[in-house]
Amino acid sequence: MRPTPTAVHPAARPPDGSDPRCVPHKLAGPLPVGDACGYPDYTAEEHDVWRTLYARMAQLLPGRAADEFLTGLDALGLNHERIPALAAVSRRLQETTGWQIARTPGLLDAHDFFSHLARRIFPCTDYIRGRSELDYTPAPDCFHDIFGHTPMIMHPRFADFYQKIGQSALACRDPAIAEGLTRIYWFTVEFGLVQNPGGLRIYGNGIISSSGETLHSLTAAVEKRPFVPEQTARQPYDIWHFQDVLWVVESFDQLEAQFVRWSKAHGLL
Repeated sequence: MRPTPTAVHPAARPPDGSDPRCVPHKLAGPLPVGDACGYPDYTAEEHDVWRTLYARMAQLLPGRAADEFLTGLDALGLNHERIPALAAVSRRLQETTGWQIARTPGLLDAHDFFSHLARRIFPCTDYIRGRSELDYTPAPDCFHDIFGHTPMIMHPRFADFYQKIGQSALACRDPAIAEGLTRIYWFTVEFGLVQNPGGLRIYGNGIISSSGETLHSLTAAVEKRPFVPEQTARQPYDIWHFQDVLWVVESFDQLEAQFVRWSKAHGLL
């Protein structure tokens, strides 16, 4: 069963301000993977939200998004007009980097999520945000997951780094180290910047899937710090506001090497 955007619209948040979309699911059974992912009966409005988001980001990303992201996006050949089928995206990933997609009902319990990454399986939603959240949504949706995540998983070095995050998380038994790992994930996979030959660029999908974050992230209002895992692991974050500190990697070779060094130092790899 697929949750609809209206069922979890921000206006329906409980009085304490929490958002039910941000409550992790604990899996009771396996997720459908690859060709087992069905295609929902999307409404014309849902396809139009995808079309609007895609067109907006296609205008904003040149000169802002990482070369590696744009190359991956082009190679995926995503439909601009209609929400892509998870099964089709999964096949393209598997051909390129050996990853597959699993259809998830929403945000997953951390152990379930990382256990999929460790097996080169990306848990992906198939529902899309409401029109009121075009600029930013704190919860995952298929635009964030498909458009934001999968182009970088097409990059072999990033794909290997992403799997190592999952493997490290499964091996972690210390809550303090686990919190640090979560912060590293946030400031790389979700909100990372990279130095490209043309200048500072975005690769984090939390930025790339949000026009507001994309316009904000490269401005002087954001402090940019060189990526050092020990320091990034100590940096708190807030999902409800634009980020005011971001971390910059020199390359994806450096990202993987620095993460492996940090993980091995903590006995995770």
